[in-house]
Amino acid sequence: MLDMCWGSKARGWVGALALVGAAAAQAAQAAPVAAGASTEGVRLNVVSSGGFAAAFRALAAREQAQGRPVNLLWGPSMGQTHDAIPARLQRGEPIDVVIMVGSALDRLMTQGQLVPGSKVVLADSRIACAVAAGAPHPDLSTVAKVREALLAAPSVAWSDSASGEYIQGQLLDRLGIAAEVKAKGRQIPATPVGEIVARHEVALGCQQRSELQPVAGIDIVADLPDEIQHVTPYAAAIAKGSAHTEQARAFIRALASPESAPLIAATGLQPKAR
Repeated sequence: MLDMCWGSKARGWVGALALVGAAAAQAAQAAPVAAGASTEGVRLNVVSSGGFAAAFRALAAREQAQGRPVNLLWGPSMGQTHDAIPARLQRGEPIDVVIMVGSALDRLMTQGQLVPGSKVVLADSRIACAVAAGAPHPDLSTVAKVREALLAAPSVAWSDSASGEYIQGQLLDRLGIAAEVKAKGRQIPATPVGEIVARHEVALGCQQRSELQPVAGIDIVADLPDEIQHVTPYAAAIAKGSAHTEQARAFIRALASPESAPLIAATGLQPKAR
């Protein structure tokens, strides 16, 4: 049985796992651990941020089925919440592997929180926008249409992680609508933006597609157009205080293997398999 610490984000993952179930079955015998890196008797503590969470749950289930148990932990790549990955590391929690936004991981690497040279990019993530299930879909096909949709929406939400920082700090200014949208907008900490949309608390929510996809009660309208898209890489690395660095390194290799690519792709990410 996988050990899980999740909180409010547990809702919606049943649907996500259904999407990746077929790929998981095909990968069940894949990605063996390299020689000399046996995980027998070792249960790795791995913390993942939300954008990679659905993929990680499927990958961890595969590792469990192969006798390589993992404790699943969760937290944002950035921000001020208690479970944010930087806060967990700062508290000295016994973490072996982190999976998070690449730029935030790089900052932790610079700060000496992660093992130098252990970073491996796993996947790219694109931003999409969603409305409540059954609500009219705005046209997001061009930059001009996105601008119109954001202005027309009575309320808008974005995350407090990588996609939301881009929307709040760059995109709205680029579109020339920062004052108007911020006046009716909300930056959502920790909770998936899709859940806020599903509860009809906001009319339009934008976040990484991989975080929207598992949420029930919403319709994903479209990705942002390429001209204003912000692709976020997700990467894994070994925590500096890990007592199982070789097992952690082998685990990351398994995540980045070609056999993992179908599981990752099924969750709305673009895998970077080696």
